[in-house]
Amino acid sequence: MTEISARPILQGGIIAAGEGSRLRADGYRVSKPMVPVAGRPLIDLALDRFRAVGIRQLTIIINDTSDDCRQWLLDHAEDFDLDMIVRTTPSSYASFQLVVSRLARAPALITTVDAIMPINDFHTFVESATRLAKNAVVLGLTDYVDDENPLWATLDAADGRIRKLGGNGGSHVTAGLYWLPTQRPAEPKAGFARLRDYLGWLVEHQPVYGIVLPRVFDIDRAQDIAAAELSGFDRERGNTRA
Repeated sequence: MTEISARPILQGGIIAAGEGSRLRADGYRVSKPMVPVAGRPLIDLALDRFRAVGIRQLTIIINDTSDDCRQWLLDHAEDFDLDMIVRTTPSSYASFQLVVSRLARAPALITTVDAIMPINDFHTFVESATRLAKNAVVLGLTDYVDDENPLWATLDAADGRIRKLGGNGGSHVTAGLYWLPTQRPAEPKAGFARLRDYLGWLVEHQPVYGIVLPRVFDIDRAQDIAAAELSGFDRERGNTRA
């Protein structure tokens, strides 16, 4: 696997500030980014994906109660130029905007910590996004749906644009991957309670493209962990560490 070279100055962001309430209800006592999947914390798997595409400048947001993750990052992320934000925000939209505000003057790749996929699929998303117009906003999509409240997307296969986001159905669901161009999208006049509301507004006001990935797991429950591990995601398409 080779690093992405079409636009070499890339920045990354990881949104890892969620409370993980459903995982706690299933018996997990660590913070959400430290929940193990295939024997490794979610945050560790996320860092590997950024390493694979050559991104070393990284902004990560965790919440005020994630002391275990904060210490883990200090001990294990020495190879990154790391900007760590420790803050409990009122919403996923607020976390996203805070990360975006730290990533300026270059294209940026942002992911949620609970989106699990093979490394090569992550690489495919970045490689495909770099081939689109320089001002393109791009979302990762998948047709694998196993979520209590998925964010549906209707993708136009002819030009790759997302025509609708939200509602009770669509061709795909979002996959927790976001590509932002150097010239950031225009900001709305008012904020949003949820990231999905902002993304829906964005699709209505400017072209947003979708890149379809085969299978992305959204880790919110113990059964999601079991499904990801059963799939062998860490043994296929680019994941080589045990």
